[in-house]
Amino acid sequence: MQLRILFITLLFATLAVNYVLAADGDAISVPPATVSVPAVVAPPDSVATPRLAEKKKGIIAGIIDYFNETNKPRKTKGFDISFIGGPYYSTDTKFGIGLIAAGLYRTDTTDLELPPSDVSLYLKATTSMFFQIGLRGNHIRPHDSARLGYDINIASIKSKFWGIGYDNNIDNANESNYKYLCSEANIYYTWRLAKNLYLGPSGMFNYVNGRDFGKPWLWEDESPRTFNLGVGFTLQYDSRDFLTNASQGYYFRLDQRFNPRFLFNKYAFTLTEASFSTYHTLWKGGVLAYNFHARFTYGNTPWGLLGTLGGSDNMRGYFEGRYRDKNEADMCLEMRQHIWRRNGVVAWIGAGTVFPKFSALRWSKVLPNWGIGYRWEFKKKVNVRLDVGFGRHQTGIIFGINEAF
Repeated sequence: MQLRILFITLLFATLAVNYVLAADGDAISVPPATVSVPAVVAPPDSVATPRLAEKKKGIIAGIIDYFNETNKPRKTKGFDISFIGGPYYSTDTKFGIGLIAAGLYRTDTTDLELPPSDVSLYLKATTSMFFQIGLRGNHIRPHDSARLGYDINIASIKSKFWGIGYDNNIDNANESNYKYLCSEANIYYTWRLAKNLYLGPSGMFNYVNGRDFGKPWLWEDESPRTFNLGVGFTLQYDSRDFLTNASQGYYFRLDQRFNPRFLFNKYAFTLTEASFSTYHTLWKGGVLAYNFHARFTYGNTPWGLLGTLGGSDNMRGYFEGRYRDKNEADMCLEMRQHIWRRNGVVAWIGAGTVFPKFSALRWSKVLPNWGIGYRWEFKKKVNVRLDVGFGRHQTGIIFGINEAF
């Protein structure tokens, strides 16, 4: 049953993405995909000796040449894809192996002002019994007339739980283990209403199946298995110069979702999520970025869809999901500095909290956050990142691709 639901999730989300991509078929001028692995082409009058010399190049040298080429502009106008993978460590998931395939393309190769579309396929497996495979990206139609955003993933995770609400979450004695399967898909399709302004429908599917609870009373009689289907709309204002690594511009996004009972939801609730980011170039290679994010839920919100702090995108350094409640808000100010060639560093400070209702907000329950990170330009304007985050009695290490915001 569980495998069937996971399969249906992927099938549903993949068909939705493919349907929208196919709708652009007449306008897309992307020729057959070209993989950015460097090739050696001998001229017609070359002799055998140089060719043999090229063949003697070892695997290590070939890998080095490959990564030396990944961030260089391509003469081809096709689908530019590159791969990176290897061991990594995260405080949440321990030692693991990660593989990322990142691609950039334009739906109109003659329009150099059109922002490139991006897609990433990622796979993670760790020693803490964490497994995840996912697909995320942004597809921009010719003339930037419409945008498709998607994030689809399936995960099997052995994690920790401290209960619901700040007072339970701050208590170290509540730390307990559990396992869960999770499959989710978030998709939106927006049309441009005016310059940099977009509006359109959105959908969300989420299935969580928890088991092997170390302290089951912390779930407060919540069902361990939840199925949720939501619909709504997405409003965006986006003047960023580059979606995955902006150096100037503004970004605002508002998501309004409804999970009513007539969509077969046992837990009926409403979700409002907002994010606002700014980017300013201060000097050569130096960018100051700011992000504010908030997530509010109303009604009977299931434990798997409560607002949380921590992870790879917000409040880096906190264990993802330790702090959870019906509402969540966080902010971050980050300094990004290019150092040399493809290398850069970042430093950030931030704060955030979770709360059941606005009247329960207290300064004493606001959690601090700060950290430093290293950046390596994997592809042009696409960074691989390694962050070390610090919080109240917590430290976390995060490895990933693209900036946190």
